[in-house]
Amino acid sequence: MSTVLIVEDSLAQREMIIDLLKATGLTVTYASDGVEALEAIQTAPPDLVVLDIVMPRMNGYEVCRRLKSDPKTQNVPVVMCSSKGEEFDRYWGMKQGADAYIAKPFQPTELVGTVKQLLRG
Repeated sequence: MSTVLIVEDSLAQREMIIDLLKATGLTVTYASDGVEALEAIQTAPPDLVVLDIVMPRMNGYEVCRRLKSDPKTQNVPVVMCSSKGEEFDRYWGMKQGADAYIAKPFQPTELVGTVKQLLRG
């Protein structure tokens, strides 16, 4: 059973993503900002991270950079999921080390499919 960490400051968005992924049989944990996410990852590294970009205390770009530069977490796949949907935002997210980038609003099948594909490796 794979564990996915959802990092999302919007309660409604977070609950929707949690419900979506739990329905596919995944174990889901969450953090409401980047600082909380890094603490959670150090305690119990997930198999994959779904990461918002615009958050208080530390944005998703910074969280992704830190994960990808740490040998303990550099192989954890990161899916950036953000309302920042411009081509530049996608480019910048991938440049920080994200394994996939999904713009909000997204189709539930797009997120689930991306997560499943990255978990399969």
